[in-house]
Amino acid sequence: LADAGGTYERLARSIAPEIFAHDDVKKALLLLLVGGCTKVVGDGMRIRGDINICLMGEPGVAKSQLLKHITQVAPRAVYTTGKGSSGVGLTAAVVRDSATGEAVLEGGALVLADMGVCCIDEFD
Repeated sequence: LADAGGTYERLARSIAPEIFAHDDVKKALLLLLVGGCTKVVGDGMRIRGDINICLMGEPGVAKSQLLKHITQVAPRAVYTTGKGSSGVGLTAAVVRDSATGEAVLEGGALVLADMGVCCIDEFD
């Protein structure tokens, strides 16, 4: 693969191959999957190397399909819709335990995708 050249382009094209074009978006998603480097500056402060992407565009241009493909490829990924969850629901929610009846804290999509990819579709 490395000897053939064009590795970056070939890997980007392998993301959702059923969707044609969108090469720049696929390259950005590839970089999201690979991640950045965490930097430690001189005074010990850490700068996270996380890459965040916001896909915006007209309806019907395969944004949702690309996100769903990323959740299938990434080792740790969560797919959720923004319409079905509030900002608080993305982080945590209080629910009743069915066995004990006590209120417990349940992690939301952002907590479950910690150190992974969280895809939020139709975010308002």
